[in-house]
Amino acid sequence: MKIIAADVLVTCPGRNFVTLRIQTEEGIYGLGDATLNGREMAVVSYLREHVVPCIIGRDPFETEDIWQYLYRGAYWRGGPVTMTAIAAVDMALWDIKGKALNTPVYNLLGGKSRNRVLVYGHANGVDIAETSDEVAKYVALGYKAVRAQTGIPGLSSTYGVAQEKLYYEPAATGLPPENLWSTEQYLLHVPKLFERLRLTFGDDLHLLHDAHHRLTPIQAARLGKSLEPHHLFWLEDAVTAELQEGFRIVRHHTTTPLALGEVFNSIWDAHILITEQLIDYIRMTIVHSGGITHLKKIAALAEIYHVQTGCHGATDLSPISMAAALHFDISIHNFGIQEYMRHTKETDDVFPHAYYFADGYLHPGDKPGLGVDYDVKLAERFPYARAYLPVNRKLDGTMWNW
Repeated sequence: MKIIAADVLVTCPGRNFVTLRIQTEEGIYGLGDATLNGREMAVVSYLREHVVPCIIGRDPFETEDIWQYLYRGAYWRGGPVTMTAIAAVDMALWDIKGKALNTPVYNLLGGKSRNRVLVYGHANGVDIAETSDEVAKYVALGYKAVRAQTGIPGLSSTYGVAQEKLYYEPAATGLPPENLWSTEQYLLHVPKLFERLRLTFGDDLHLLHDAHHRLTPIQAARLGKSLEPHHLFWLEDAVTAELQEGFRIVRHHTTTPLALGEVFNSIWDAHILITEQLIDYIRMTIVHSGGITHLKKIAALAEIYHVQTGCHGATDLSPISMAAALHFDISIHNFGIQEYMRHTKETDDVFPHAYYFADGYLHPGDKPGLGVDYDVKLAERFPYARAYLPVNRKLDGTMWNW
């Protein structure tokens, strides 16, 4: 079997997605997600100009060798553009392999380690009362785990709070919108949210929260300690992790479980966090971390150190990435939970898929490969529209982390 062609497809059914379609001489094609929110066309160019010419004529079953070829052969390794492009190729190759062997990808990864995948939804509101109401809606849908975000008094906008509740999308057309931020007000307000949620929903519901890289280590330690009475499933992205060692401070002061990694691109972004057991969940995503091949190795390292997975699963990952994540999730031993932000009907129509939600869990389905297709004609009706994630400033105008 040989690769004879590869197309890079761009569509915008409410938000931008980049898809790589690899075709073989036997007529089997595989799909990979190549979406990098706000930098989509950089990956398109990287794939078209540099990656696709290098894989024509190769055997698509050689997933490990092709991965190493694209990673080591580039000389300048890593980074979100390169790793997203490699991930797209990797996903498409696993898809081809599953289709050629007429089996779901999870069977090629060791088979099922569980029957279904626990997921969490995103509840958000402008204040604590509205957030509580939104959590109730997710509970009514059958969710067993919910991430909760609330507006902060005195701030006109807050990360994670959106007008469209079920299909949260932070990117916006035009130039990047600017948010305002106050760490002091945030640290005072968030514990009140989870006190309310525990009083309302009791102890059985898994509750999660995302600080979105906005705290220093000692501030994160303070927040984690204040949230201990409400026993969160995890506190996510409390601190930026360019300095992985910074999490030693957080770990020393709180028993609230810590999750990190959605902006990571390689195992080197997380190896200290894992080997020193400074986090409890590694949140790296299939599409931005080099695909299934690389994430399997990260999960294997994490398992040794009692770290579980919690893959990023936002709406800026197409259903192809969601499907790949589910095949990965259901196959590994140290799975923890999967983020699940629902796509719009328009997106689901462009990417018809076999996975489905039931009673708080996602099921990957049993179709060969990843179980996702791509409606080319429908996709052409949604042209690319440049969009950016917001930027964030403190109240005094200082540029801060979004």
